[in-house]
Amino acid sequence: MRPLEIDLDYLQQVLVELLKIPSPAGFTDEAVRYTLRQLEELGIPAEITRRGAIRADLKGAQQSPDRAIVTHLDTLGGIVADLKDNGRLELLPIGTWSSRFAEGARVTVYTDEGSYRGTILPIKASGHAYNLEIDTLPVTWDNVELRLDEECFTRADLVRLGLNRGDFVAVDAQPEITPSGFINSRHLDDKGGVATVLAVAKALVESKTRLPVDCHLLFTISEEVGSGASAVLHGDVAEMVTVDTGPVAPIQAGDEFGVTICMKDSAGPFDYHLTHKLLELCSDYGVRHQRDIFRHYRCDSASAIEAGNDIRTALVCFGTDATHGYERCHLRALQALADLLGLYVQSPPTARRDRLGLGSPEGFTHMPVGDGGGND
Repeated sequence: MRPLEIDLDYLQQVLVELLKIPSPAGFTDEAVRYTLRQLEELGIPAEITRRGAIRADLKGAQQSPDRAIVTHLDTLGGIVADLKDNGRLELLPIGTWSSRFAEGARVTVYTDEGSYRGTILPIKASGHAYNLEIDTLPVTWDNVELRLDEECFTRADLVRLGLNRGDFVAVDAQPEITPSGFINSRHLDDKGGVATVLAVAKALVESKTRLPVDCHLLFTISEEVGSGASAVLHGDVAEMVTVDTGPVAPIQAGDEFGVTICMKDSAGPFDYHLTHKLLELCSDYGVRHQRDIFRHYRCDSASAIEAGNDIRTALVCFGTDATHGYERCHLRALQALADLLGLYVQSPPTARRDRLGLGSPEGFTHMPVGDGGGND
């Protein structure tokens, strides 16, 4: 087992191209098509579900117990809730994010007939008109509206343009990579993860690395609205590593320069054995990492478990500042994440017994409780 040579130029190219493709949850087809093209160019076979979740297959020496790595293509966004009498649009969020970060966003509205550009603004947007009232306006989606760059000043004007309730609103990502290696963009969650997984796949193919067991690369399309990996898994997958953004904040342990391994999110703790295996790989191979707990967070692992899948799950993240806002990470975090994933797919299964699923307890794992564990 050895670290892979990750093509960081490819990773950055794929990331920027993905960020420029609108894909709020429910509107992901073009991001799916882009990802399928990347997999095809790498010679990796892939299948999709009816709605577009992708499963790509990397063959290993054994078929079982196989593993999966999952990222998501969908992002936050908005949807038209109503046409307003002043010619503007009322919005509701797609996914969970604050209207504080919607204010000032440039967006595209997709109608049945075409698309329009516009800006999300507070309902009191002019300091010259409202003075200090703009500072006391509560931060809620009821207090923002979408101003289209069209001559529309009444509800009838919006109807004439073909606007309807339910039209999708995609927020511009506006990616920028600085010479110092920082990546600023909306929707790094989770297109940073997707680009990293594709870069790992490219390294595996080009190095002709032999894997011990089959590995499935899963790209889901509804993580931001809660259903995520519920549909694309199949019953033979024994363990799954979710790849996503890790919040960086004063109350968190992570930073923007390494991998964050989450021990527990709002859905509960992750699998002890798989998580500690990832921690050991980081320690053994010098991958910068930190452990953390995410209090207000949910990922594809939860939807997989809730759908009835009997699998071990873990969550590994690239540290990201201002998640679900004006996001920023560093290229070193994506590099560290790629290094860990490359090592993980070359490692043996977490527990050999996992190939059995429901069956004999022979070979079942132990917890390191020593003499002090358990009750008399």
